[in-house]
Formats: sequence, C-alpha cells, structure tokens
Amino acid sequence: METIYTAEALSTGAGRDGHVRTTDGRVDLDLAVPTEMGGSGQGSNPEQLFAAGYAACFHSALQMVARASRADITDSSVGARVGIGRQGEGFGLEVTLEVVLPHVPAEQARALMEQAHQVCPYSNATRGNIDVVLELGEA
Repeated sequence: METIYTAEALSTGAGRDGHVRTTDGRVDLDLAVPTEMGGSGQGSNPEQLFAAGYAACFHSALQMVARASRADITDSSVGARVGIGRQGEGFGLEVTLEVVLPHVPAEQARALMEQAHQVCPYSNATRGNIDVVLELGEA
C-alpha cells in the first residue's frame, strides 16, 4: 500500500475514561465509559468514534461506486451501529450499517451496498474479524 494520508491521535488519562486528541486538534474529546458498561456516560466513547468513522467512510465508498453506475444517490445516508460485548476472554465488536438510497430500486441499492463493502477501507479492515451486517433502510 502506498500511504497518502496518516491520521494521528493520542489517548491520555484513563483510557476509556480519559481524553483523546488528534495532532491537528480537530478531534479533542473527553471520553467516558457508557452507563450500560458501568460508567458515567459523561463523554464520548471509542465505539461512537468508530461508528462515525465507519459511516462516513462507507458513505464515501457508496458514492464512488454509485458514480460509476450512474445511480442517483441524492439524499442518501449511512448510519452505523457499533456494539461491544464480551467475547471469549475479552471483548468483541459488531457493526450494522444502514444505508438509505431513496432514489434507487432495492435490488440495485443492495448491489451498490455490496460493491461499497468491497472497496471501503473500514470494511476491508474489519472483514473476517467482526460481524458487519448491511441493511437497506427506508427513506
């Protein structure tokens, strides 16, 4: 791979109850363990950050494959749900991506989703490591 961009972030404090900041300062957040996991919930968490990144990245991949197919993806959206839970001795993640393509027939929309899933860097990074479910949502 020829790297064209590298993001850098630093975690300080107590990990999930700490602070994260990117070197350019565009992300600068306090973190908190979610209440569902016994924490205060008074900050963001890694799963929210992962969900935001995956949703945006998948949406870009979807736009790329849609352009090649000349599909009208006006008013499209991608939502990501990232779940965390016990898995063996540690923890694991699961992801559901909900894609809304209001101007594309369902069969074509599913094909575009699958194509995007093949080219999205987040999908490529997670493939074979965590469950990723693609859902076609309604507008």
